[in-house]
Amino acid sequence: MEPLLRVLLLVQLLLQVPEGVHGAGSIGKMNISAIYIFGDSIVDPGNNNNRITEAKANFPPYGQDFPGGIATGRFSNGLVPGDMLASKLGVKELLPPYLGHNLQLNDLLTGVAFASGGSGYDPLTSTLSTAISNTGQLELFQDYKEKLTALVGEEEMTRVISQGVFFTVMGANDIANNYFTVPLRRHQYDVSSYVDFLVSSAVNFTMTLNDMGAKRIGFVGIPPMGCCPSQRTLAGGPSSECEPLRNQASALFNTRISREIDRLNAERNIYGSKFAYIDIYYNLLDLIQNPTLYGKSNVFFHCNSILSARVIIWTIQ
Repeated sequence: MEPLLRVLLLVQLLLQVPEGVHGAGSIGKMNISAIYIFGDSIVDPGNNNNRITEAKANFPPYGQDFPGGIATGRFSNGLVPGDMLASKLGVKELLPPYLGHNLQLNDLLTGVAFASGGSGYDPLTSTLSTAISNTGQLELFQDYKEKLTALVGEEEMTRVISQGVFFTVMGANDIANNYFTVPLRRHQYDVSSYVDFLVSSAVNFTMTLNDMGAKRIGFVGIPPMGCCPSQRTLAGGPSSECEPLRNQASALFNTRISREIDRLNAERNIYGSKFAYIDIYYNLLDLIQNPTLYGKSNVFFHCNSILSARVIIWTIQ
C-alpha cells in the first residue's frame, strides 16, 4: 500500500466525526473544515523563504514539476504531502505557508502550514538549522487563531479549529542531522535515552496542540532515516547502503510514540479528542528496497543535510 493511501485510510478510520457536521471537505463520514500541518521540510511549503537559514527551497531545480515550474519554497520537485492531503481530503488544492507573502484571508478558513525546514522535537535541532522550532510553530498557531478570530469571530474560529484535521511531521532532523551528525547529544544520551527524550518532547507538543483546540491530530512517524541519501553517503559504506543504526533509531521512536498516542487516546477521548499514529516507515522502506513492485526503477526520499547544506529532491523514477 502506498504511504499516502495508508495515511488517508487511517485518517478516515481514526479521525471521523459524527454525521451531520459539515465543513469544507469530506471523506466517508468525516467532514473537514480545514487542514493544518506542523513539522519540518517534508511538509514546509515555503515558511523558510524569508529566514536566514540554509534550509531553503525557493530556487531551481525545486518546483520544476510544480504548476508553472515555480520554486515556491517547497522541498520538492512538485507538491509536498500537505498539498496532497488537502487535495485528497477535498479541502483545497494547495496548502499555503502561514508566513507566505501571498496568503489570502480566505485561506485562513481552510487551513495553512506552519512547518519549517530543519525543525524537530529537540530544540537544539532547530537552533542548528535556524528553523522555526516546534514551540515557535505553536506560537504561530496562536497568532493564526487571533487572526481568524478577528476575521470571523471567536465562535466560528472555535468551530473551524475543532472540525479541522491536524498533522505533525517531525523527528527526522533530530535523528539524522542532530544526533548522528553533531556530537553534542551523543555525549549526553545513548540512542534509547535520546529517543525517550524525543518522545517526551513530541508528547508535550501534541498535548499542547490539543489544549489549544485541536481535536483531531494525525501524528506521522519518522521514515527510515538510514535510507536518506545523505546518511547513506555519510555512513552507508562504499556501496551507500541504508545505514542500520539510523533506521533502528527511527523504528524505536515510532514504536514508543505509537504507544503514547494510544495512551493519549485513552485519556482524552472523553473530551472529544482523537489521535492517530500514522506509520510511514515500513511502506516507504519497502518502496525504497523494492521499487519495481511499485512500477518504479528507483526511489529516493527528501533529505536535508545541514553539514553539506545540500538538499536532495524527492525523486521517484
